[in-house]
Amino acid sequence: MFGLFFTSEKVETYAQATACDIPAFNRFFHAMLEQGVFLAPSAYEAGFLSSAHAAAVIEATLAAARVAFKAAKG
Repeated sequence: MFGLFFTSEKVETYAQATACDIPAFNRFFHAMLEQGVFLAPSAYEAGFLSSAHAAAVIEATLAAARVAFKAAKG
């Protein structure tokens, strides 16, 4: 299970979570979607990995994330 919060601060509280850069999350989400990686569409939802994800799928997801993190910067 993982979550993504676009901020330079550590996120430990609800207030810190809601202060994150939602437009950056949206850019990341859409960049991942364009590359075939489906994530929860809200910045406040969790993502999941499982043993059903083969190494090749994980590598493809990481490659997509590299592109998407660049897109998130704007």
